Amino acid sequence: MRIRRLRAIAGRLSWIVALSLAGCHSAQQPAPADVKAATERADVADEARGVAEAALGKQAEILAQGNLAQNGREQLLVVNRFSKEAASGGDGANSSPIFVTRAAILEQNGGKWSEVLLCDEHLKNPSGYLGGSPAGRVAGWRLEYTQDAKEGLEMKFTPAERFNAVDVNADQSSAQKHPAFDVRWNKNAKRYQSFDQSHERYLSEVPSLETPQSILK
Repeated sequence: MRIRRLRAIAGRLSWIVALSLAGCHSAQQPAPADVKAATERADVADEARGVAEAALGKQAEILAQGNLAQNGREQLLVVNRFSKEAASGGDGANSSPIFVTRAAILEQNGGKWSEVLLCDEHLKNPSGYLGGSPAGRVAGWRLEYTQDAKEGLEMKFTPAERFNAVDVNADQSSAQKHPAFDVRWNKNAKRYQSFDQSHERYLSEVPSLETPQSILK
């Protein structure tokens, strides 16, 4: 009798241990929905990375991503920093000034990506050079950007005459000698344009920088 009772107790204990292990194993398994969501996020990140590198090369850095222009389309703010160690960007909403050699806004429309703004030696969009742009070539820019929930992304580009790879801040006095160019998405024109100095109206593009004067509209 005693042996039979011990066997029964041992049997019950083995079932308890088995059920406990099964519960732990189930708790460690991620839900299918979580796995799918994680996979989709990884795919989106990989796609954005690939698009950024296709536009500005392997050194491309994504500063901001999302509905940047408040036009319902996915956009990326991508840059080539002059020196990654010299300055740090913001959190995608408000940024500290950074120094860049190139910057671009890339937009997804109908599953395809296109460049809707380019800042290299000049400021331009698909319609031409931004109004008020400097006629001469610019070697680099001081960039500030903010993201407003209603107005969307605003960028301020200031030409910088030269850079110090050790301490970019040492060249801020150079940037202050030049006017800044404020650039936003013009909802009426449906493209990024620059403001006039009064910040009241957008400047239309010019086909050539030989005649930098532009028409306000």
